[in-house]
Formats: sequence, C-alpha cells, structure tokens
Amino acid sequence: MSLLEITKRLRRDVDALTFAPPVTHVYDPLDYAWRAHSLYLERWGNGPKEAVFVGMNPGPFGMAQTGVPFGEVSLVRDFVGVTARVDHPKREHPKRPVEGFACTRSEVSGARFWGWAKERFGTPEAFFSRFFVINYCPLVFMEESGKNRTPDKLPAAEREPLYAACDRALGKMVDALAPQQVIGIGAFAEQRARAALTERPSLRMGSILHPSPASPLANRGWSKLAEAQLVALGIAL
Repeated sequence: MSLLEITKRLRRDVDALTFAPPVTHVYDPLDYAWRAHSLYLERWGNGPKEAVFVGMNPGPFGMAQTGVPFGEVSLVRDFVGVTARVDHPKREHPKRPVEGFACTRSEVSGARFWGWAKERFGTPEAFFSRFFVINYCPLVFMEESGKNRTPDKLPAAEREPLYAACDRALGKMVDALAPQQVIGIGAFAEQRARAALTERPSLRMGSILHPSPASPLANRGWSKLAEAQLVALGIAL
C-alpha cells in the first residue's frame, strides 16, 4: 500500500472521530492542506529509508499551515521544495487562522529541525535519500482560548480510538518505507512508536530531544544535542 493510500485511510479514520470540550476546534491538515501534503509524500516518501523520524502532531504555525511535518513555511518552501494552495479547516479558530504559505509566524520546532537538515545535509535529496519525517497524529487540537492541547492530554475515551487509527497508519507507513530504525522526536513519539510497532522486533527504535522552545535543553543548542543522540543510535552523520 502506498503512503498516499495509507494517509487517505488515516484521514477518513480520524475525521470520523469526535472530541468534546475543553477541545473546541480540531484541524486536519491532511484534509485542507492535502495538496501540499500529497506533494511531500510523492516527492520524498519513496522507500526504503535508513530511518523514519516520527513527531507528535502538527504545530499551529507548522504543519497546520503547510501540510508538512515540522512545517516552518520558509524551509518547507525553500528546502523541502513543497508549496501549494492551502484551504481552510471546516471550523477555524479566530485566534489560529490558517494562512498557508502566506503565514508569517515562525514554527520554532520546524525551523530547528529542517534548519538542521539543511545545514547538515545541504540538499533535500541528500536528507530524504536516507530519512523521512512523519507525524504520529495528524490532528491539531485547540481549546476555546486558542491554546494547543496535545493528544496525550485527551481523555481516554477520545484518546484510545485516535491512537488505534494512528497506530494502524504508522505500522503501514513503516512497512512501506522499510526503515532499519524509527526515531521519535520526543519521548511521546517514541512511546507511541514502540506501542504501535511491537510486531516488528527487528526494528530498532529510539528518540532524540524534541526541538520545542518549551524545552530548556533544546534552547541551549538543540542541533548538537540531537546529533549526539543520533550518533548514539548508530546514525552516521
């Protein structure tokens, strides 16, 4: 099954779910930013890969705007090489408008991750010949205030069907990309990858520090810390 087919199934599965307050708005960039996301999959999602990086879920100024994981606008456009028209979610939060590639807000995590990839590998071809990046959960959850709510903070009755859909998709994506290793970007992504991929005992798994500005460690030089962790996981840089 191709990544496009897997992702379309994931989109159908998560769009059928419902979420209650304090979540008031749910964005699915696999829907309204499908043009950009499908370009990303078609251009760079050809296996096999040495490793697959897995993030948690879209950031409000990253994948929520561009449809690409860790999707800082300038780097998605100028390094990853993806740009496309982005529509709007069905219910848009007034404090979190989707402006697509016209968004001027910076996604710090994405700037750090793709900025590192550009600095270390030089070209997207060099990076994607070895690696691919996906998000475990494709949805953005927002409260009435506009505050982001991460998937792990959802109540169990909402979290479990969401995880079931995301686990199934992650397993199929890993089978399609045939990596030697899956690397969580942050502890949550590693935990979910381990839970979803238990039937693949030969697959190596680990994690690197999340590049979020909420992390004091990441703010003290994320790229060097992440590179040291990658080397410890056996990734040659």
